[in-house]
Amino acid sequence: QVQLVESGGGVVQSGDSLRLSCAASGRTFSSYVMGWFRQAPGKEREFVMAINWSGSVTSYADSVKGRFTISRDNAKNTVYLQMNSLKPEDTAVYYCAARNSRVMADTGSGYDYWGQGTQVTVSS
Repeated sequence: QVQLVESGGGVVQSGDSLRLSCAASGRTFSSYVMGWFRQAPGKEREFVMAINWSGSVTSYADSVKGRFTISRDNAKNTVYLQMNSLKPEDTAVYYCAARNSRVMADTGSGYDYWGQGTQVTVSS
């Protein structure tokens, strides 16, 4: 069992930066693919970024290319989402997710554990 707790959300202005953190419990964190998803009001949950177990491979949605970066610290059981040049359309609840596999995935159904989410609001 893995428990995930996100933090770092908040209200910022367009163009600002935020770093989200996701702290995971469990001794097998380093073997999991970790992902970030988001869900805006009235919209379906969408994939944002993912990172493989070692941090050597990442994947991203086109909407965040060049602006967001994902990283992980396996010694701290933590994955990060650095968000730069934020836009109002980035406003959403951001969720951290863990996949019990070393194969990357960009769909929610491919993940086994989810955090409770953290709100990010970007004002224009």
